[in-house]
Amino acid sequence: MAVVLQAEALGYAYQPGQPVLRDVSLSVAPNAIVFLLGHNGCGKTTLLEILGGIRAPQAGRVLFNGSDIRRIPAHKRAQRVGMVPQMHSPVFAYTVRQVVLMGRTPYLGLFGTPGRQDYDIADEALEQVGLGALRDRPYTDLSGGERQLTLVARGLAQQTDVLLLDEPTAHLDPHNQRSVLETVAELSENRVSFVISSHNPNSALLYAHHVIVMKTGRIVAAGSPSDVLTEDTLSTSYDMPVEVIYSEDRIARAIVPRRNGWRADKTAVKQEQV
Repeated sequence: MAVVLQAEALGYAYQPGQPVLRDVSLSVAPNAIVFLLGHNGCGKTTLLEILGGIRAPQAGRVLFNGSDIRRIPAHKRAQRVGMVPQMHSPVFAYTVRQVVLMGRTPYLGLFGTPGRQDYDIADEALEQVGLGALRDRPYTDLSGGERQLTLVARGLAQQTDVLLLDEPTAHLDPHNQRSVLETVAELSENRVSFVISSHNPNSALLYAHHVIVMKTGRIVAAGSPSDVLTEDTLSTSYDMPVEVIYSEDRIARAIVPRRNGWRADKTAVKQEQV
């Protein structure tokens, strides 16, 4: 199987003796959507930063098309692997187009300014995520979903092979969550691979090609959604009882937390009383 991005035995600690990543290995195939799941503090964001070459691992290495990513010059690395952060509010009221143009920075010289080609690439990226009509609107005036799609467009303007998305649907309503993830799914069919950190296993169930579940800096399970998103794995990783709801043909349809002491007949009793 072809691999575009690969991590080998990664380790990292912010404080000596307190590792946040321990022996983490993974592979990202071309056009793949990989979800990283796990509770807060399990190392997902740190892993994304190391995969993107933003942070150097203290053990192991990351390979991009077989080359150590830390040995690739920063501007060249940014042309191949992009990082889309969690939604933020900038200090200045940049237009949507200006925010997306920031993705062209790796292709400009030290004092370079965007040219016609850069504007065309930014505009194409906005069209790809469905925001072409909003390019002149202040970024600060957008809805949460539109802001997140703008950041995805900025990543696309980098023309990278891999985009790393850190909690792209956090704080978004269900409609905007779906809009962002449907856009990701469409883009993955073209030329981009995605690695997405998330707290939502249902999103992974619907959109992931490959799922990695983490706990305390380690990978506890990795594989296809049907193999990984099980009650035992998720209950162990999230330290709470989790239920997977299946269709009649045993296809997983939803993942929900299970209440302590909950029984199915309680709902029926309440309905009869009403």
